[in-house]
Order: sequence, then C-alpha cells, then structure tokens
Amino acid sequence: MPHSIALVDDDQNILTSVSIALKAEGFDVRTYSDGEEGYKGITTHQPDLAVLDIKMPRMDGMELLTKLRESSQIPVIFLTSKDDEVDQVIGLRMGADDYITKPFSQRLLIERIRTLLRRQESLKQAATPRNDDDMIVRGSLVLDDARHICKWKDETLNLTVTEYLLLKALAQRPGIVKNRDQLIDMAYGDNIYVDDRTIDSHIKRVRKKFKDIDPDFNQIETLYGVGYKYKEKEA
Repeated sequence: MPHSIALVDDDQNILTSVSIALKAEGFDVRTYSDGEEGYKGITTHQPDLAVLDIKMPRMDGMELLTKLRESSQIPVIFLTSKDDEVDQVIGLRMGADDYITKPFSQRLLIERIRTLLRRQESLKQAATPRNDDDMIVRGSLVLDDARHICKWKDETLNLTVTEYLLLKALAQRPGIVKNRDQLIDMAYGDNIYVDDRTIDSHIKRVRKKFKDIDPDFNQIETLYGVGYKYKEKEA
C-alpha cells in the first residue's frame, strides 16, 4: 500500500504542483484548501503524514496542529514563509516534526517526507515481541527502541519520532557531548539541511514534556556554544 499524505494549503498552485509531484513518487495524496477542511479530512481519512501551511483562512496551521495532537501523533511538516521565524519555533514547540520555508524545492520536501515516514515505520512495530537489546535504561529513563516508547519514573511521555531520536542520541552515551550537527545527522540524516534553531526547539520541547511529569527533571544539559549531553547521574 502506498503511503498516504494530507496536503493542506490555501494556495491552489501549491496544492496542484505538490500533489502531482508526490503522486509521481508513488504517494496517495489528499488535498485540502484550508485548516477546517483539512481537520475534517485528516480525522476522517487519517494519513501517514500531513503537510500543513501555517497561514490559512478559517483555521490556521497552528490551530489545526493543536487539534490533531489531541488524538494523533502523525508526523507533521509545516510550510511557512521565509521570514516567519517565530511561527517556525512555535510550531516545533507545539509538536510539528519539521518545517520547510516557501518557496521550496519539491525534491527537498519529498526527501523530508521520506525521512519522517521511515522513522514512523518503527512505531508500527508494537506487536513485535520485545527484546532486551531494544531497551535503553538510564536510571529512571527507559527507552523502548522497538516501539519508540519513552518512560520516565514509570510514566510514559508522548514524544514525536524526531524528539525520541534526539533523546536516544543523547541517552545512548551519557556524559558525552553531542553538538548540533551530530544531533541533526542522527535525527534527520546527513542529506537533509536543518538549522540549529530546529534542534534547540526540539530539545526545549523534550525538556518541557519531562518537566510536566517531573518538575525537577534536569538530565539534559546545555553546553552553550557546544551542544547538549545527557547527564551520567541523576540529581
């Protein structure tokens, strides 16, 4: 079965050109011309991934993402204007997995879609018997790698695929500093360009999710000008 993509944008030219390009790559594409229509369509026919414009009539991309995250963790890529840095950061903090600025290369968008879908495939292995080799345990942190499930003090965190991969990259070797370029490679692959602000936004969101469970959580340490590390010992 081909992967299904929901494309939500009020620009008809983008809907037409991008849907043609995606279909040519073998994707099943449904298009929606505004956020409200997109929400109804996505909840009725849940896709494998959604591409959302931020600025749309009736319901913008931010509101649409908020409503989707109430019941779904499907990968989401935001389309945003070049100068809307604030929207990009807020969108990532709200749970988007990535963003791409307009005007954009269709080839780049397709590569980012493929990257996110490859990661999402691992989430569908929940029925696979668990193997101890799939577990990463660091004190109160447990990462179930086969299912991309994260637990802290026996409570489950609802992480996106990108957030999980960044946390795993740090927790695999506690005390070792990972710079932003290394984290980008581990979470996005070496063929995708992502700037430093994207990694910083994801890390902030991961920290917030831990602090919502445990206000004293401080295991992810920032080394300013260098990168991040997962502390070797819990406080």
